[in-house]
Amino acid sequence: MLTTFGMIFLAELGDKTQLATFCMSADCDSTWAVFLGSAAALVLSSFVAAFLGEYFSRYVNPQHIKILGAIFFLLVGGWMLQSAIRNS
Repeated sequence: MLTTFGMIFLAELGDKTQLATFCMSADCDSTWAVFLGSAAALVLSSFVAAFLGEYFSRYVNPQHIKILGAIFFLLVGGWMLQSAIRNS
């Protein structure tokens, strides 16, 4: 559990979700409402990911899931890089 916490905490630092929460908090009078909303969204998305991961690992080799995840991130990263280059 501590390993999962550490990995997710470090991965979430400075990501788009955190930046969106930062901006929403700056625009909103209720910091607690923004915190509770963003925390609930993260918990729900983590719940879905954990249980879908467990479900799919029954039918797909976990190593293949990791490879597909890596390919997905590379494709999205390449797409974002291409978009940034094109728009600069």
